[in-house]
Amino acid sequence: MRISRTVLPALTAAGAAVLLLAPLTAAAAAASLTATFAQTSVWGSGYGAEFAVTNRGDAAASGWVVEFDLPAGSAVSSSWDSTRTSTGQHHRFANASWNGAVAAGATVRFGFNVSGTGVPVNCTVNGLPCAGGPAPSSPPSTPPSSSPSSSPSSPPSSPPSSPPPSGSIVDVSTAAQLEAALAAARPGQTIRLAPGVYDGSFIGTTPGTAAAPITVTGPRTAVLTNPASAGSGPSCPVPTPGWDPGYGFWLAGAPYWRLSGFTVANAKKGVVVDDSPHVTLDGLYVHHIGDEGVHFRRSSSDGVLRGSTIEYTGTAQPAYGEGVYLGSANSNWACHGNTGGVDRSDRVQVLDNHIGPYVAAEHIDVKEGTLDGVIRGNTFDGRGIAGQNSADSWVDVKGTGYLIQGNTGTFAPPGTFANGYETHNPVAGSGCGNVWRDNRSDLGGAGRYAVNVTSTSKCAGNLNVVYSSNSVTNATGGLTNISVTSG
Repeated sequence: MRISRTVLPALTAAGAAVLLLAPLTAAAAAASLTATFAQTSVWGSGYGAEFAVTNRGDAAASGWVVEFDLPAGSAVSSSWDSTRTSTGQHHRFANASWNGAVAAGATVRFGFNVSGTGVPVNCTVNGLPCAGGPAPSSPPSTPPSSSPSSSPSSPPSSPPSSPPPSGSIVDVSTAAQLEAALAAARPGQTIRLAPGVYDGSFIGTTPGTAAAPITVTGPRTAVLTNPASAGSGPSCPVPTPGWDPGYGFWLAGAPYWRLSGFTVANAKKGVVVDDSPHVTLDGLYVHHIGDEGVHFRRSSSDGVLRGSTIEYTGTAQPAYGEGVYLGSANSNWACHGNTGGVDRSDRVQVLDNHIGPYVAAEHIDVKEGTLDGVIRGNTFDGRGIAGQNSADSWVDVKGTGYLIQGNTGTFAPPGTFANGYETHNPVAGSGCGNVWRDNRSDLGGAGRYAVNVTSTSKCAGNLNVVYSSNSVTNATGGLTNISVTSG
């Protein structure tokens, strides 16, 4: 249960990006790793940074180790998405268990904070220079005399490009091409992503139509990233020139879009759908997101999220790390409630997705004011639920008239877990009239009820219903705290 949160302007992230050297062409049928350093934020006594490990070869890499030195007076104070060993000024980062495999053309990232202003030198990846190519005959004897420029350098994957073709199918292979294609999109057009990493700000604002939707599609190895917001935006997020909110993919005032197949990772938020009804998200892979993974917001009704995988959310703010977020808390309706003062993201269907592990808040948070959605056929892996801001269940239903059917949920440590499904009633009539059928719940010996209904008196005349077709194992309480209905 997310209680409430105010909407704040995005913070400006000062940063610098450094390409250590230009990578060389990989040998045939072999992996060829490079590692690119970037500062993602800077403060008076230190900075935050990341390395992007990219496989520019034509065979998969099964693991990676990045090593570098920091000048005296600087030290790594914390790190994530890797296993770190530090000896004096030398730092070694090996892949974590989940990000060691790097497919040809793919990129993985790990991050760290530095106390001090010195930047990495003598960088190697798997024993070779971070830029690729053969090992040097002797390492540099002295570190650079100055810090890198604070102006981000353009990644090699995103050179300036000519305007995209105007045909019904637009093929893109760089971030610049994708941004241009989205800006020029028109109803009936399909934008196709080639495999690779697209690092930028990706937004669609052109409405499609029911007869001619706009489609963005690509393989899972097409990875959209947006690791740092930039510029100054309004308190209520709307597209604003010069402002990047840090979303992986943003639809704003863009109904009838279809996003299919690709990956969104390393972004402040994953996919945000604002004021955009009839949007379908199909087969996406969303992971390593600072806040929530997918958000239908500002009366984005009649949407579908189907066949997607969402994991590792809330990496920056666990309290706001929902896997799927439907609507807005009533405390934010002044900002996001554009239909009668309420965020009416109604009739959204969440179907056949795999959500978790390490979704830090609820796997699905259904907000008050939303109606008549469907949550069916999903798999919830509760490992890593953080328990912050009262988030301690797979699904928290504060909406009304939802069908929750045929889902499978499990929980195992680590994490905080109270119940499988919960209802709450933050405004009159909310959290009522919901139906549970055919769900299977394994509470791991930690959860009390598969379905915990907070109040029946607040739902008089429109009660929540839990049918006997639901099952539960390893519960400290049982199936539910209300009477079970046969069927």
